[in-house]
Amino acid sequence: MDLTMCGLLVEKAEEMARLYATHRDWTTVEDRWFEERRDGRSTRGSSRKIYRVLSSRFKTADRSLPAISRLPSIFDLCAGQRDKAQVLYFYLIEDDPLVKFVVHEYVRRLQERGVDGLDFEQDIVESLLNEFHYSDGETFGYADSTTARWGEGLRSVMREIGVIETQQTLQGQTPNVSEIPLLVAAGYSWENGGDEWLSQPRGWLYLFQPEQYWESLAERIGNHPSWEASGIHGELRLEPVDDTYGWAEPLEGDT
Repeated sequence: MDLTMCGLLVEKAEEMARLYATHRDWTTVEDRWFEERRDGRSTRGSSRKIYRVLSSRFKTADRSLPAISRLPSIFDLCAGQRDKAQVLYFYLIEDDPLVKFVVHEYVRRLQERGVDGLDFEQDIVESLLNEFHYSDGETFGYADSTTARWGEGLRSVMREIGVIETQQTLQGQTPNVSEIPLLVAAGYSWENGGDEWLSQPRGWLYLFQPEQYWESLAERIGNHPSWEASGIHGELRLEPVDDTYGWAEPLEGDT
């Protein structure tokens, strides 16, 4: 239920990624994290919770996502906070099974009903949570107040990535996806789906891009120098030219 404590926290997550890229050691990152907050307003308890949740998202990320040491250069290429939030969103999904389950359910609703399926009313969120089962067979069973905070946490994430427009709105929409999060989403899809990734582009689905958008998204990816397009029996294929996230390597001489 970590989403009840913190959402994407873009600025703090970026700070942590930069610390890791500098030191490449989580013990040092943790020490520096608390040193820099010793005289701040946040309590050590809240800082520790935030550190635990954010570092877990980074530590559990596998090779399907960019290495944490590459994130600073990715953030530098982002056009704004929404781009960064859309990148960090994938680390949340991979770390949190409950978030992944609910996102899968909303993707299914999008495919069945279009954007009308992206309704984030609390009762709908709760109905989806009640379908969740843990690996030991236990069902979702938290207090109403905790479930309400979790729902608000989910809506906060959806606002940050552009699915929900305002604080007053609960109906979602297909968000705009700029070049950098589009590249990350494509790389993530490729790593999970291999040569056939375009048939079910996981990263684009998680960003609630309906199938009628895939052709234009694929064209944008195919025009990027780090990807190459080919056709086999009239079927478009896209794959990275070299390393999936090689486009995010820092320039030579950068620190």
